[in-house]
Amino acid sequence: VQLQASGGGLVQAGGSLTLSCAVSGGTFITQTVGWFRQVPGKERDFVAAIRWSSDSPYYADSVKGRFTIARDNAKNTVYLQMSRLKPEDTAVYYCAAGRPSLIVRTTQYDSWGEGTLVTVSS
Repeated sequence: VQLQASGGGLVQAGGSLTLSCAVSGGTFITQTVGWFRQVPGKERDFVAAIRWSSDSPYYADSVKGRFTIARDNAKNTVYLQMSRLKPEDTAVYYCAAGRPSLIVRTTQYDSWGEGTLVTVSS
C-alpha cells in the first residue's frame, strides 16, 4: 500500500486547511487510515483515524471539535479537515494505513506516506 499526503501549507491562526491522503496499491476499503503529526525532537502523535470496518472516526482530545476525518472510498482518499487552527497545530502531518487494534499506536500501522508540513502562524 502506498500513501501520498498533500495539502499542507501556511495558514493564520483561526484558519482552515484540508489535508488529503491518497491510498493506492491495496484494498483501500479494508484499511484503517490514521493521521499523525510530528514536530522536531518529539514523538509522532496520533491526531485522527477512521476505521475501515465501521467508518467510525476517532480523534485526539487536542483536535476534537476542530478536525474532521472523512474517507471517500470511490477516490481511495482520506481527508483531514482542520479548522480553528492554532499555532500548536504546527507540525509535519503523516497519514498511515493498516488494520491496527490500537489506532493511536504508530507501530500498528503497516504503511506510511511522506509527510506534509502545516504551519500555523500567530
